[in-house]
Amino acid sequence: MQISKIVITGGPCAGKSTALSWIQNAFTQKGYRVLFVPETATELINGGVAPWSCESNLEYHICHMRLQLEKERIFEQAARGMDCDKILIVCDRGMLDCKAYMTENEFYQSMISLQKNEVELRDNYDAVFHLVTAAKGAENFYTTSNNTARTESVEKAIELDDRLISAWTGHPRLRIIKNLSNFENKMKHLVKEISTFLGEPESYQIERNYLIQYPDLDWLNSIPNCQRIEIVQTYLNSRSDEEVRVRQRGINGNYIYFESTKKKVPGLKRVEIERRLSKDEYLNLLRDADLTKRQIHKTRYCLTYENQYFEIDVYPLWTDKAILEIKLSDENAEIIFPKEIQVIKDITGDETYKNATLAIIK
Repeated sequence: MQISKIVITGGPCAGKSTALSWIQNAFTQKGYRVLFVPETATELINGGVAPWSCESNLEYHICHMRLQLEKERIFEQAARGMDCDKILIVCDRGMLDCKAYMTENEFYQSMISLQKNEVELRDNYDAVFHLVTAAKGAENFYTTSNNTARTESVEKAIELDDRLISAWTGHPRLRIIKNLSNFENKMKHLVKEISTFLGEPESYQIERNYLIQYPDLDWLNSIPNCQRIEIVQTYLNSRSDEEVRVRQRGINGNYIYFESTKKKVPGLKRVEIERRLSKDEYLNLLRDADLTKRQIHKTRYCLTYENQYFEIDVYPLWTDKAILEIKLSDENAEIIFPKEIQVIKDITGDETYKNATLAIIK
């Protein structure tokens, strides 16, 4: 049984409701049982429970997050008992959406109340797809008439869209679905991105890698659309045509664990299969570490810019350079770099800078 849990999020009037219908039709045809976890905010606000009716904004969001957690737990429990090979759980917004509506201190207090941490809440989902608000680039279609819980102006919608992207920045599989020439193309792009993630027909990723000058870490740490992640990567014994690794990923003592198997195919594409591990599974797999390779320790800065998602890896062995990676759905897509990032050269396909090469003990 394959159970995948994804989040569909986005700014006001981004097309979420229509997107859910497209997802239902597209993935039912691909053989999935599609389950939808309804949007918690709309349920609560329409039921009379809102930030302005509760004791405080913080108390409302604690109620919101507790209900969200319970709904997801019930849907996952139900999914495990279903007679179906492929199940897709689609969350109409996820736990980290709440962060966009709270102050930093309120979010910190909510984590204490829930006895949770940001890493486990954010990375509990297999993938996150953010639909950009119509207020960015499709202003003529921005409206509040199709959702009684929506009250934002165009300016507020843009601000909120940015806050939501910042809240989810740091997730290993965040994809931003921008407004295209028409709304149908936007929906097709979403379905394509979800299909790629699920491996329909295969999990192809198109990556571009660049050697860049050592970035300004103060700048990266100061901007809201950037999240720092600590990564420890260990290569395992594997066949010659595969690369198998396990990874510890997180920050401040809060970690999640993955196993990734990669297989090369012609061109820039590759097949990648990834599964979540428990801590015990991770520690057990470390026993099969490839002793010809050292562990890779790196700090990753996840940066969203111009509807793109960059990952900047800073290694302790370098003080003058770093590696930037971006995943694309189209080999010919234009890449817009922040002016603060100085590209030295394109190293896509250059084995010299691959983690597996850097790990070789000489």
